[in-house]
Amino acid sequence: MNFRIPSMLALLALPAITIAAPAPATGELAAVQHHLQSVETMTAAFSQTDRSGKVLTGVLTLKKPGKIRFQYEKGVPILIVGDGHALTFIDYSVKQVQRWPIGNSPLAVLIDPTRVTRVAKVVPTPDPQMVSVEANDPKHPEYGRMTLFFQRSAGAPGGLMLQGWISVDSQNNMTKIRLSNQRFNAAVSDRTFLWNDPRRNSPKN
Repeated sequence: MNFRIPSMLALLALPAITIAAPAPATGELAAVQHHLQSVETMTAAFSQTDRSGKVLTGVLTLKKPGKIRFQYEKGVPILIVGDGHALTFIDYSVKQVQRWPIGNSPLAVLIDPTRVTRVAKVVPTPDPQMVSVEANDPKHPEYGRMTLFFQRSAGAPGGLMLQGWISVDSQNNMTKIRLSNQRFNAAVSDRTFLWNDPRRNSPKN
């Protein structure tokens, strides 16, 4: 099976925006920040669709501070893990490992809510039950952009439920992530974020 690595990386490789001091969040942006601050752990099923319409599924696990894991469905030799310092992309089919500072991805917003006011703005949505937030740097369009979607839900942390996001990279490759079966603030072992290095076949974190 041919896996389009650039499309996979569209959900990761969007460099961060560096602004010295964040302004206080207000309105719906404050609600998004409050939701993210209220989430210590999250697990969810995800469905990933690339620009060609290829769909892959898997399980997303998040744990603060800084840990995230995209475990793809059986048969997909790809793993993405964040250990609090870096995001690691592992392709077991070719024994390839790539790493980026976790701050060089808008996914950092999910695990560091203080970044919300630095990189994000609320964008209009026709559905009053939805809140959309876009992260991008207008001074650097080559960085791409990411739009996160939240649904209002009284039973979710902070009254919002992350539904997924759309990432567009500098080559205009679009990747859509849709979440389901979200579960919050249950115990998650740090061992969840270990991975086997195909170059040495030894556990890493």
